Amino acid sequence: MKKLAVIALGGNALLRGDQKGTIEEQEKNTTDTLENLVHLLKDDYDLVITHGNGPQVGNVLMRNDAGEQLYNISQMPLDVCVADTQGGIGYMIERMLRNVLNKHGIEKNVACLVTQVVVDKDDPAFSDPQKRVGKIYDKEAADDLHSRKGWLFREEVKVKDGYRRVVPSPKPIRVMNERIVEDLARQGNIVIASGGGGVPVYIDENNDVRPSEAVIDKDMASSLLASDIGADEFYILTDVPYVYINYKKPGEKALEFIDYKDTMKYMEEGQFTKGSMAPKIEACLNFVKNGGTKSVITEAFKLEDKSFGTKITMEYEDF
Repeated sequence: MKKLAVIALGGNALLRGDQKGTIEEQEKNTTDTLENLVHLLKDDYDLVITHGNGPQVGNVLMRNDAGEQLYNISQMPLDVCVADTQGGIGYMIERMLRNVLNKHGIEKNVACLVTQVVVDKDDPAFSDPQKRVGKIYDKEAADDLHSRKGWLFREEVKVKDGYRRVVPSPKPIRVMNERIVEDLARQGNIVIASGGGGVPVYIDENNDVRPSEAVIDKDMASSLLASDIGADEFYILTDVPYVYINYKKPGEKALEFIDYKDTMKYMEEGQFTKGSMAPKIEACLNFVKNGGTKSVITEAFKLEDKSFGTKITMEYEDF
């Protein structure tokens, strides 16, 4: 059986921090990233691609705000905004990927699935929202939105008198239609799924699917999907070539090959920050713990160069 890999696009794979976010910028970044996947296809891998949506869903929320304030257009809930970005980003990835495949003479079908991900409606995250979304408001506007809509806000550390909405980020339990994703991928199709961590939903007492006003960590959802479909390898493409210990401190060291035990030790030491690398590391650990061969964290444009990237395995291996 051919190897199956799940590739999670994030960081500057789609949009760099110093860019405005124009469609031209995003299309170029996406194309450059997808070029790095060609070697996997030539090595006869089956592929599933997931992606983030942080900047894009923030833009959708700001359009929501502007539409309501200027034209009295009803705002859409957060789950619909996530689905909106899944469709838009998925379309962009699919179109750019078809062009990359055409350039290299590779014949593959590409399918993009709007994906729902089940969470527990009683997840502790719902009582302690931490994930910042949308635009920065002043205190008066934040108080008004809290009063009218019940939105919760936290003060921005880097912006004086600035406040951003915070929403829960519950743990993903199950990726819906995971068997369809696996079947399509195993048949040789490239599947784009679980964008932005998936549209968060929960199952009620009548077994009906209900929307959840939350966002799901993209890497955790991607790792869950990778495990559920029996993927061999899991890649997280971000904006750094390696995972580091003592990052930007004396004794900084890039990690190239690490096993589960050592990675857990670094986690317990607090080497990886909660808002940045820690969720990625946790996602990688979950994947290898659940039977995956290896997880890789590397820079979006360096995947093809195997001398880059942090490779995490259950037992130490020097690939």
